[in-house]
Amino acid sequence: MPRSVNSVASRARRKKVMKQAKGYFGRRKNVWTVAKNAVEKAMLYAYRDRRNKKRNFRSLWITRINAGARLHGMSYSQFMGKVKANNIELNRKVLADLAMNHPDAFKAIVNKVK
Repeated sequence: MPRSVNSVASRARRKKVMKQAKGYFGRRKNVWTVAKNAVEKAMLYAYRDRRNKKRNFRSLWITRINAGARLHGMSYSQFMGKVKANNIELNRKVLADLAMNHPDAFKAIVNKVK
């Protein structure tokens, strides 16, 4: 019995990867083996950096809260400790937004926890 090769599925798999490689530079966009490697690496970077993005934003929020708190004579750790002790349930994202865009509201929070 002759060997059956599912070329329809094989071509569809290749087309899917080539479509993902669209916009890449040089042979990465049109040579199968190079494009496959480039797309695999890109997927790994995308997976890794979706997690890194969360770290980066938390770090940014902490920096902004620290800057806002220091304007009112407190360090970040003192401020966050007092926020938790006073049961103010605002997360770092909201506190950072207040510190940057609404300094009067942030000042009210600082005065409440002092």
